[in-house]
Amino acid sequence: MFAQYNPLKLLNTKQRRLLRKLFVDFSYPVLGYSLTNLAKLCGTDKAGFHEYTHLYELHFNHMRWKRIKLLEIGVGGYDNPDYGGNSLRMWMRYFSRGYIYGIDIHDKSNFEEKRIRIFQGDQKNEKFIKKVIIEMGYTDIIIDDGSHINKDIIKSFEILFPYLKSGGIYVIEDTQTSYIDSYGGDSQNISNSKTTMNYFKKLIDCVNSKEFDSKIMPLPSHLNNIKEMHFYHNLIFIFKL
Repeated sequence: MFAQYNPLKLLNTKQRRLLRKLFVDFSYPVLGYSLTNLAKLCGTDKAGFHEYTHLYELHFNHMRWKRIKLLEIGVGGYDNPDYGGNSLRMWMRYFSRGYIYGIDIHDKSNFEEKRIRIFQGDQKNEKFIKKVIIEMGYTDIIIDDGSHINKDIIKSFEILFPYLKSGGIYVIEDTQTSYIDSYGGDSQNISNSKTTMNYFKKLIDCVNSKEFDSKIMPLPSHLNNIKEMHFYHNLIFIFKL
């Protein structure tokens, strides 16, 4: 029998990315397929490897046709300049009037295009983050798909949540690292207060902050405006009042 022929194997990474881009650019406006199918065509692991896209579609659908600003931490591809940017392109297509921003510790500027802007820097560097916010302005959606290191996730949230617009949504992906030692999680003590999951579980009470007696339980001002929180498998959504 003849070996199955795959012409894509004759293409290099840049050529395959361009071919995928052209196909999505021409087909999506016509077919308007689901976010899950869009994710697969764009090559992001938010569908398939992870099962995030149906939840994103559930919570983001009301913003789909608005001129939103979305900031995603983590462009992907590690230090390889020819890999990454897949989820940014997915968001750029899904939010057809939106502006998409990315942050990565590596230089990913070659993935920039119309309505996609990428900044190079560390997600836990407050000075860098504030420079990004000054340039892009307050944002409607923030997604942390960065280092997945517990202390980085918590630090980034504390820096960025105040710059999320009223009615905005903050998302943390891959919260399973709360239980992985190499990411600063804890595989032995599920109650470790320094893990991502335990940090955000403590914030559930903030949903009821209007009923707090400040003498009993004072809160930082930026935590008084958490409207609701949703916990899913390896995924957290925080909605801002």
